[in-house]
Amino acid sequence: VQLVESGGGLVQPGGSLRLSCAASGFTFSSYFMSWYRQAPGKERELVAVISSGGGSTNYADSVKGRFTISRDNAKKTVYLQMNSLKPEDTAVYYCKAVRGDYEYWGQGTQVTVSS
Repeated sequence: VQLVESGGGLVQPGGSLRLSCAASGFTFSSYFMSWYRQAPGKERELVAVISSGGGSTNYADSVKGRFTISRDNAKKTVYLQMNSLKPEDTAVYYCKAVRGDYEYWGQGTQVTVSS
């Protein structure tokens, strides 16, 4: 089982990034997928979640209207489009796959929002 995040980097406030998480080793289309983030000195927090078929999404209040989670089950990839980025969005972003008692995490990708 592997989840590999990519797309992080340094961006100026107001900018955009798209994160990707490529999955392998499990039946991706059967799993809910989520993005979490963890800023230095803070607990990991849920950012967004998408249902297995992609028809249902949910977001943390802090990112509603700015971030969009999506998935491509054919490509076994989940995305996080991040717009209007703020310095407080700076964190390591992780993707997670969940189905019942099964849970898998990626290694994370750093997002830094700074001028």
